[in-house]
Amino acid sequence: MMFSADALLFDMDGTLVDSGPVVEECWAAWAAEYGISAQRFAAEAGHGIPARQIAAALLPDGEVAAAVARIEQLEIDRAAGLRVLPGTRELLAVLPDDAWAIVTSCTRALAEARLKAVGLAAPVLVTADDVRRGKPDPEPFVLGATRLGVDARRCVVFEDAPAGLASARGAGARTVAVATTHGAADLRADAVVGDLSRVAVDVGLGGGLVVSAG
Repeated sequence: MMFSADALLFDMDGTLVDSGPVVEECWAAWAAEYGISAQRFAAEAGHGIPARQIAAALLPDGEVAAAVARIEQLEIDRAAGLRVLPGTRELLAVLPDDAWAIVTSCTRALAEARLKAVGLAAPVLVTADDVRRGKPDPEPFVLGATRLGVDARRCVVFEDAPAGLASARGAGARTVAVATTHGAADLRADAVVGDLSRVAVDVGLGGGLVVSAG
């Protein structure tokens, strides 16, 4: 599948960074601390959804802020164990700084800790702290496009989670799903790849991008 685009928007966890095992361990520890059963947690939580939305669904209002701070600290403490996923460095290396952004459901402190741990730097970083409504709402990807000075409808979004793909579709972007945390059958996207090593980008003289995925 080929797409033309003005910019690329990347989810972070599960798309650029292999954080799945660490995230699961941290959330399991968090749920145990707050007395939340695995069954209840599974019913309310989902990959790619901001921590504050998960905490708000599981805890009384008065406990949410402290609970979000706790899961953030657990995950920051484990950032050193992360690695980048195949194809990540190679793909990002060919992109102009004004043509890509990371749009994550992490808080800024956690996102910066993870990116530092794996040696990545984003020219534009949109986090849960920057939006009122997180994924699956379109707001995060609309903001990412706006900060790059482009229309979200002229962007290609790379995501590994159904919530993130729904956010991208709502923003009007084209979508490439990365089947790292979900099976391809669970991912509704314009194209599905195993990882970013299956993606190539040609940068035109005028700055336009041609994306090949598959």
